[in-house]
Amino acid sequence: MDPRLSIRAAARDDREWAAALMAGSEPWITLGRTLDTCRLVCQNPDNLVLVAWEGRARVGFVILQRRGVAGSPYLATIAVEETARGRGIGSALLCFTEDYFRSEARHLFLCVSSFNRRARALYERHGYVQVGELPDYFIPGSSEILMLKRLR
Repeated sequence: MDPRLSIRAAARDDREWAAALMAGSEPWITLGRTLDTCRLVCQNPDNLVLVAWEGRARVGFVILQRRGVAGSPYLATIAVEETARGRGIGSALLCFTEDYFRSEARHLFLCVSSFNRRARALYERHGYVQVGELPDYFIPGSSEILMLKRLR
């Protein structure tokens, strides 16, 4: 991980920032998520929200559920500020998440929208494989792709 990057648990104002980032970014715009629905996800105390920082600037976040799919951890959301994309922050958040769960879980799940090709390519580069598809789950004509990585 880039030594200029730190990842730590979100404070209350970090969760509000994360909700605003989600509501103003893809794929959540296409999925029709409003700021209020993003706030519900980010403020849910059952969700672990971790924020990536470069110095004093928040540049990305991840939302995790410890027992999301069949008792295994689930990466619910990952997002990076538009100005910070393409610099490895998404990969750093993904690797941090995998390391976080590696000692307690054999698998990590996530879903990616079929229209979100850039995110899917990131997950595939990191060894995630498709294990399911939920056609027309949120949007007619689009699927949610369930992906899995074996951690150990």
